[in-house]
Amino acid sequence: MESNLENKIVKTGTTTMGLICKDGVVLATESQATAGYFVASKTATKLFKVTKYIAMTISGGVADSQQLIRTLTALASLRQLESNKDMMVKSIVQLAAAILFQNRMFPYITMLVCGGWDKQGPHLYSLDPFGSILEETTFTATGSGSIVGIGVLENRYKPDMSVTECIELVKAAISAARKRDIASGGDFQIATITKEGYKLVT
Repeated sequence: MESNLENKIVKTGTTTMGLICKDGVVLATESQATAGYFVASKTATKLFKVTKYIAMTISGGVADSQQLIRTLTALASLRQLESNKDMMVKSIVQLAAAILFQNRMFPYITMLVCGGWDKQGPHLYSLDPFGSILEETTFTATGSGSIVGIGVLENRYKPDMSVTECIELVKAAISAARKRDIASGGDFQIATITKEGYKLVT
């Protein structure tokens, strides 16, 4: 029989967010993973590069989220090899939604934020565990700390912000979440996606 800790460790709180900028997309999160009230890791990766022009943040069950990201990354790489073309952002999102919907009776416990760049410009989407797709034109946030972080975004976000300005804004929003949400903490994980591709912000 599994212990209570083993039962809880599949659950994690977090703060993840994505913003549309005038010259790209910024995705951000923090690095704390929790098992109930226990901090299981202070260096958990919650921001993943899927292709050169697409990335995702995860919140929810760590194993479910990681498995879904691995599947999407592998399928995107296969598509690149077969066609010698990068997948459109919407194509990756629809693929993720199809996988989530197929498993809706035993769902992946995950919320995804997907951001990317293609020939149509910057894109931002959020997906729930059942495969619902929400396209965002400004910003979005998920996770236990999002209720705090999104208040900062609502107050300070402007549609014509540069990537640099958006980076500073997500730092402020995640900092607020870390102060009020016990499941959010650790270091910033921030990436930008522009016409030059994915770049991790150090």
